[in-house]
Amino acid sequence: MASIDKIRNLAIIAHIDHGKTTLIDSIFRTTHTFRDNAILEDRIMDNNELERERGITIRAKHCTVDWGGYRINIIDTPGHADFSGEVERILSMVDSVLLLVDANEGPMPQTRYVLMRALRLGLRPLVIVNKADRPNADPDGALNKTFDLFVELGATDAQCDFAVLYGSGLHGWLVRDLEKDAHEGMDALFETIIEAVPAPKGDENAPFLMQVSTLGWRDHIGRTGTGRVLQGRLSKGSPIARITTEWKTAEWQPGHGGATDEWHVTGRENEKATYLWTTQGLDSVENQEITAGDIVTIAGPKALNIGDTLAAIDSPNEVALPPLDIEEPTVSMQFLVNSSPFAGRDGDAVTYRQIKARLEKELRTNVALRVEDPGTGEGLKVSGRGELHLAILIEEMRREGMELCVSPPEIITHRDKEGLLMEPFEELTIDVPGEYQGTVIEKVSQRKGQLESLEPNGIGSTVRLRFKIPTRGLIGYRNEFLTDTRGLGIMASRFTGYERWCGEVITRARGSMVSMDSGDATSYSLENLQQRGTLFLAPMTPVYEGMIIGEYSRPGDMPCKPTKRKALTNHRASGKDHSEGLDVPRILTLDTALEWIAPDELVEVTPKNIRVRKAILNDEQRKRAEKRTSVGA
Repeated sequence: MASIDKIRNLAIIAHIDHGKTTLIDSIFRTTHTFRDNAILEDRIMDNNELERERGITIRAKHCTVDWGGYRINIIDTPGHADFSGEVERILSMVDSVLLLVDANEGPMPQTRYVLMRALRLGLRPLVIVNKADRPNADPDGALNKTFDLFVELGATDAQCDFAVLYGSGLHGWLVRDLEKDAHEGMDALFETIIEAVPAPKGDENAPFLMQVSTLGWRDHIGRTGTGRVLQGRLSKGSPIARITTEWKTAEWQPGHGGATDEWHVTGRENEKATYLWTTQGLDSVENQEITAGDIVTIAGPKALNIGDTLAAIDSPNEVALPPLDIEEPTVSMQFLVNSSPFAGRDGDAVTYRQIKARLEKELRTNVALRVEDPGTGEGLKVSGRGELHLAILIEEMRREGMELCVSPPEIITHRDKEGLLMEPFEELTIDVPGEYQGTVIEKVSQRKGQLESLEPNGIGSTVRLRFKIPTRGLIGYRNEFLTDTRGLGIMASRFTGYERWCGEVITRARGSMVSMDSGDATSYSLENLQQRGTLFLAPMTPVYEGMIIGEYSRPGDMPCKPTKRKALTNHRASGKDHSEGLDVPRILTLDTALEWIAPDELVEVTPKNIRVRKAILNDEQRKRAEKRTSVGA
């Protein structure tokens, strides 16, 4: 173990796709963390298959590099807003942050949110203007916007006096002066980290103390907790005290859930530190002893939770640390047993018990997830931070061979102390060519979005629009946005809090084309149906009654028969054999299907197929259900 004055702990924060994981690849190469003949993939920190496919970091990861006699602990954090809560907790383990800013785009919504949390904790960030070698890069403009953001967020004079580096994480160079310094090597980064990042504070000879910031799970061992050792040292097998705390909640309030910032100790258990791990490169290494300053993982306590204080066995309860905030869910879905006629064809037609067991397994480590049992025996209500948060879980279950149906995402509302209905709102930032700004403003306004600012982005005719919009208004908008802007627009959002319910939001103006029969779709029938809307499938695709085969061009649903075949007769009429051909169908992915479906529809998820269907498959039963609903209303 390195002495505490030779340790540096920092996290890398940035908006999605600004280059965090790529920068870490270059850090590994520079410090020769792996042997020279090792075969390494790009974005080595994204070791999850889904992360590589989507090009995003889903879960924070810890790595360690050695340079010049110093041990540098680096945490790669998610850049998507749906995983922002995990970033907040990780900041409690570090002494500084590397803020990556794209030299082209400048600070984006996720940059703002996480930076605000870092500044409030008193951290002094280091700023890296990344992708400075790109043709349209504007490093000075990006730096000016970053400084303005610091001031706007209330940074102190010391925090505003941040160190700046320019370079390219992809090509492995960072410099202090973009004009004078040679564009090669990463020495400037490591020198700046050693100089600007303070060593951890803590007495190695004081009683042991640490707080659990993230959870993990290891088979045959159980739940593990990761955090920074604040003081003291601990040997493997030593007894420890696990002290639990919570906020004194007088009434509901978004955020940590408490009406005040007061907290109290709720329990204490005597446990034993069965296993201790630190990190070397990307590998976990079992240790016999851990000391103050380092980031470690511990196993032994059976009921570890986020924010638990682990202390020396004879420490008083007064050493307990305040609870860590766990992000509140904003979106929920129903995870249902697959009841379609095709259940079991592609994967395992799982039962209610199996879905419940899988979700309980996920709850071991996914602390932002909530699972409720409505008692129907058909499915469970699952709540998370956003559509992507839940879509990742569904995709993981799908790749494990499970089949299930999921309902459309619904926002989670609350009542304030005056009894008023509150709903989640988000800050929406859109970069779009000026010719499309009118269309974007019109569409977002229809979804209850309020334009707060419009300013040139400094890149050609691109403008940056900022809206305040209810989370409901964003559901299903992404695909429409890409169509309206011909794929040239960039949109990003972040949760800002709860505000008063703003009325009905119409998120989908078109209906569904619903199959009335079962069989294989025919080109003859689909050729006629494509004139009425946009198809989701190709000829010879199996369909069943109640399955949605396309988007109708008008409001309301259109029953259809996609399996109808051309009548075989001896009579021929002129022009009857002429065919214009079929358009390429719009293939729905899991994300697009979840955004597209209406409240009375479901997404059928199997290992090989994504289908959309009506919740009630039979047409007559649907009509009777609609009548009962209208009478009840």
